[in-house]
Amino acid sequence: MAVALLVAAGSGERLGAGRPKAFVVLAGRPMVEWSLDALRAAGIEEIVVAAPPGTVLDGVIVVPGGATRSASVRAALAAAPAGEDVVVHDAARPLVTPEHFRAALHELADADCAIAAAPVTDTVKEAGADRLVTATLDRSRLWAIQTPQAVRRTVLERALDVDDDVLAAATDDAWLVERAGGTVRVVESSPANLKVTTSHDLLIAEHLLADRLSRPPAS
Repeated sequence: MAVALLVAAGSGERLGAGRPKAFVVLAGRPMVEWSLDALRAAGIEEIVVAAPPGTVLDGVIVVPGGATRSASVRAALAAAPAGEDVVVHDAARPLVTPEHFRAALHELADADCAIAAAPVTDTVKEAGADRLVTATLDRSRLWAIQTPQAVRRTVLERALDVDDDVLAAATDDAWLVERAGGTVRVVESSPANLKVTTSHDLLIAEHLLADRLSRPPAS
């Protein structure tokens, strides 16, 4: 049985919406609800949401988010019901599908952690503080990392058992797993599983969700 940790504590400052990002209305609903629907459609009913203090959501466990994203994950994991596997997702990715969750959990059969990721299509260069290019990276080996990220529970507990300064440096859960010596496998996703950070991202997500809702249900 898998449990889900949904990270929804971000302030949304860069979005400029005047409220926590996960609760900005997107396609007629608070953004967080799109991820909750996808989790439940994937058969995951045990869900813990790390959210701003005072948040109330039906049918899930809500805990106050931490000072950093990984601190929020640690707080949510501490409150999670029993479950061998854990899937972590950012509520700021409202275009996630049930298949994203199922695919990531499936890949835990031979890895400690499995993460949604899209192949990088742009040329990527490395530059120093002076902005002079020092290297052009081989994009055939590069992946743009997303969520969900599925992790064996004992592995995630060990990965999160670090000092707060290490948590603050983590941009995703997989880095902490790598740091602890765990194996991480990428699960191919699509750039459509975008993260809403700016008002431009919000417009794109609104358009993609409207397009999805307009399609007839699969037979």
